[in-house]
Amino acid sequence: MRENEASIRGRVVRDLIAHTTNDLLIGKKIKNGELRKQIGTAEPPWKCPECFTMQTIEMEHFTMELLESKENANRDKIILQLHGGGYVGAMRNAYRMFAGLYNEVSHGMSVLTPDYRVAPEHPYPAALEDAVCAYEWLLAQGWFSEQIIVAGDSAGGGLVLALAMYLRDQSMPLPKKLVMMSPWTDLTASGPSYQENYENDPLFGNTRESMIYNGEYAGKQDPKLPYISPLFGDFHGLPPMLFQVGSLEMLLSDSVLAAQKAKEAGCDVTLTVYQDMFHVFQLSMDKLAESRAAWDEVAAFLGK
Repeated sequence: MRENEASIRGRVVRDLIAHTTNDLLIGKKIKNGELRKQIGTAEPPWKCPECFTMQTIEMEHFTMELLESKENANRDKIILQLHGGGYVGAMRNAYRMFAGLYNEVSHGMSVLTPDYRVAPEHPYPAALEDAVCAYEWLLAQGWFSEQIIVAGDSAGGGLVLALAMYLRDQSMPLPKKLVMMSPWTDLTASGPSYQENYENDPLFGNTRESMIYNGEYAGKQDPKLPYISPLFGDFHGLPPMLFQVGSLEMLLSDSVLAAQKAKEAGCDVTLTVYQDMFHVFQLSMDKLAESRAAWDEVAAFLGK
């Protein structure tokens, strides 16, 4: 499915991103992930909105944040959010706001976000190990697998699939649903959109020095390993899944081909390509019509 032509505001934001990332001073740092690595320490402390509580949970190798509604909390299900950042960027305030949005569109579900270990200090399988640990923590807290929804964007979206494949391979109970925004499922950058959208992608385009060509997460491992690049994995038996992606993304084929393989494997799959949109445009929150539509789609998917 493709959404209609981008809104005027959507085109303005897209062009602004392209202008910024083409700036010689800051553009390279944005594209290659250097700025993403630094932003966590540069951000101001996040102030939790009055309507939520935020609990920090210390694990052996990482921390997690549990966002909960103070009133009218939805105790039927819980969301495990795996944040993006190219496997090199740690937790940031945008994902705390994402947690709030997931809470809103799910009518009060709590959101657990692990600040999983990242490369280059912690290459594969650190992120996957931490995601598994977070999932097992939820089970140990008394949540049933059918109450857990796993959601993620970009690298976190790929990690959502890798986690589901790992759980299935280990004969562990699978989550109820998967939500993926612009998932990075092919770390070999072999899909057709890496060429077709090379000049169109306002965030990663027109360079081979962007983080999507960065091999720090795979390290010495073969990037085609399914737990690194789930596009090359077996999709049989995975839960219902929602893919959202922008038509201008170099990562477009990461969603399109993964959705195709999942459908061929008999999975319940929803794929929506948002016309003229860029990587993780949902970060625009309620500022863009396309972002609002995407979050509405997430709400409908969670409510099924």
